[in-house]
Amino acid sequence: MHLAYPAVLSVLLFCTGLYGVLARRNAILVLMSVELMLNAVNLNLVAFDVWLSEAARDTLHSGQALTLFTIAIAAAEIGIGLAIVLTVYRNRGTSDIDKLRDTAEHGDGPDDPDGTTATAPRTEAAA
Repeated sequence: MHLAYPAVLSVLLFCTGLYGVLARRNAILVLMSVELMLNAVNLNLVAFDVWLSEAARDTLHSGQALTLFTIAIAAAEIGIGLAIVLTVYRNRGTSDIDKLRDTAEHGDGPDDPDGTTATAPRTEAAA
């Protein structure tokens, strides 16, 4: 198989993941899009490893070893990311990124019941 086939598939996967990161508002879908981008990188690592091992006749396969390392990092990232998203959802009631950004900027979240923000000092009348 030519190197162009997995490279084109990898570009399509990466562009799909990039579109998902930039266009989605749900935090879980953003995490899934990041996983697509990491899988595109893994596909490139394996494809170039096979291509370079055929050209050099070596048996080191460092691209495949790096792919296993990337898969382990991605698994840890998705576990921690989902834990953060679930915690934010429990505290704020939504996983919409735009709404979370708005509540953080305006200080209207449940962590700030009197409407003051962390940057604005509290006055004696508000206390």
